[in-house]
Amino acid sequence: MKALPLEQFEELVADALDEVPAGLMALMDNVVVLVEDRNPEEPELLGLYEGFALTERGWHYGGELPDRIMIYREAICDICETEDDVVEEVMITVVHEIAHHFGIEEERLHELGWG
Repeated sequence: MKALPLEQFEELVADALDEVPAGLMALMDNVVVLVEDRNPEEPELLGLYEGFALTERGWHYGGELPDRIMIYREAICDICETEDDVVEEVMITVVHEIAHHFGIEEERLHELGWG
């Protein structure tokens, strides 16, 4: 489907973040969620986590720039047929990338039914 307008897509990402349990959100540390059109190196990528997962942070961690979760608007819209599909895919992608922040790997996410 045609890409949703940026403002509307950002609202969907915010709604997905609101669905994440408050206790889990409270544990997220030094991370920012951004919407971009596409990943320049991998245009089909739906989302990306860049940073140091909580499980990788040791005593030396400090003064770092925030980790980044990117949600790619055009790539998600490319694989969706309806707006409802976009809502669902945004939720899956947001959860998927947050899981990486907590050190959960791809294989485990698939076992849990997230992608």
